[in-house]
Parts: sequence; structure tokens; C-alpha cells
Amino acid sequence: MLNNLKEIQAAYDSRDLVALDALATPTYRMINRRKDFRSALMLSCNNIDHLTKIESVEADCIILNLEDGVSKEDKPFGLVLCAIFLSYYKKCDKKLVVRVNALNEGGFEEIAYLNQFMPDAIRVPKIKDPKEVESVYALLDEKTELHLSIETKEAWNNLALLKVDKRVTTFYLGILDLFADMNLPQSLINIDNPTMTYILSHFLITCKTIDVKAVSFVYQEFKKLDEFEQWISLEKIMGYDSKGCISPEQAKLVNKKFADEEREIMRAKTIIKLFELKREEGMTGFEDDEYGYIDEPIYKGALALLNKNKQE
Repeated sequence: MLNNLKEIQAAYDSRDLVALDALATPTYRMINRRKDFRSALMLSCNNIDHLTKIESVEADCIILNLEDGVSKEDKPFGLVLCAIFLSYYKKCDKKLVVRVNALNEGGFEEIAYLNQFMPDAIRVPKIKDPKEVESVYALLDEKTELHLSIETKEAWNNLALLKVDKRVTTFYLGILDLFADMNLPQSLINIDNPTMTYILSHFLITCKTIDVKAVSFVYQEFKKLDEFEQWISLEKIMGYDSKGCISPEQAKLVNKKFADEEREIMRAKTIIKLFELKREEGMTGFEDDEYGYIDEPIYKGALALLNKNKQE
């Protein structure tokens, strides 16, 4: 973990934004381009305890959250803390995505600041139309992916048009805000409700037709794991392979339910082949467009998975 964690904590506790910002060092990161993540776990950027758990939580993708749940007063501190932890994880087997604030509520400025810290992706909330997406694309560093939260009626209406560039790779279904914007009661968010079945189906199929990864909605009742599991089971049958999470327990369950043994074996075989080819060229750490950063520990993990499968 960070050697200067105590210094970071002290600057945050004393509300010294200048001192905290001085600890954020722009850096080059190895971008993780993996597309096969299952669990997307939300961590609040104003909570240092949460940020220190990035390595230990069982999630494939970490959403570093600057938006909902971070007070207006805490947002500047959360932004700098986000930058500090990004600069520490110069390479990470988890995809690190920053959810900024709405574009007209500081999002543009946050993206400009974060460019120098190279997040794997920026997730923009409250998006409405292709013009807004293009405005982000013009500002965003060319190495960083653009992810979009679909949570306005305009975004829903424009869903198939929002992929304005190949770097727009992932959409997240923001069901609570979407229902509120459509004047639909949240009581409709029920596993037996046909409206929900339609929304999930339409969202997934539209994403598939434009080659965008579809991440299903966050289930807010994080203690009701039985109900959460029912949602995952339904979504898996429908064709989903990833879901937003707000607790480590949810992330574990998503990873377990969305596990695809055949796909994991194919992934391991591909990683082994890629690593061994690159090793012959003298490279033992490199970036792959499909599987993200691959190095010797990841290679050994792939070997272990194949050996385990043979023994079974």
C-alpha cells in the first residue's frame, strides 16, 4: 500500500486541499483494456478506507465514484484522492473506471484534471445525446475509454446513437434515475414486472447491436442477497455477463453466478499463448486489447487454472 498513506490521511483529515493535491503526481499508467469484467463495484473516492481495498476486494472492475454519495464539499477532496490512488496503481488487474459528475456539474473539469492520471475509463452520468458524448470525446485523453450511464429519458431514446467512437465501450443501466426521469414509480423495479423485463431486454440487445458492453443496474438493497441472486439469474438467462455492485458481497455473488468455465479456460489458454510468444521476444509485461495487462503473475494464474481443470 502507499508509503505515504498517513500523510494522505492527515491532509484529508485537516481538510488541506493544497497539501493533498501536492501528493498527487501525474503518471503513466498501463491502461487495462479488459472487456470481460463481470462485477463493477462502486467505491467512494472520499473514503480512504474504501480506496485502500482496491487490491483486496473480489471485483473485476472498480468504479471510483465522484458523483452520488459524495457531498459537494467533499468532491474536490475525492477528486484528488482518486488521482493519488490512480498514480499508485500504475498497472492493475482490475479495471479502474472513474465516475465523474454530470458534465454541467463539474464533469468537464474533472475529466481534464484526470487526464494526467490515466484512468482506464471515464464514466459519464446523466448523458443525453450524441453531441454531449462528442464533447467528452474531444476532451478525453485518447488512451482512455469512455463509459456512459444510461439514466435519462433522452439517453434511452438515443441509445443506439451514443457510440460516437470506438472508445465508447460500455453502457451502465442507471435504473433508479431512469425511472425518476420517466416519472415511473420505483415500485415497478420488481423481478416479475414486465416493464423491467422489457427494459433489460431492450438495453442489452441495443448494446449488442452497436458492440457496446451492457452492465446491468445496481440493486440498492445490498443486504438482500437472495433477491439480488434472483436478479443475476434472470439477467444471465437473458444474456447479460456483468452487473453493477455496491458491496463486496454483491461482487462475489456476481462473479460466481456469471462465471463461465469454458470462457475462463479459453481466456487462460489465450493468455498463456500470448505471454509465451512475447517472452520469446524478451517481453514479460505487455498490454493486450482484449485481456488488458498481462505479466508473469497473470500468466502463472492462467497456468494454475488449466492445471486445476485437468485435475478435476
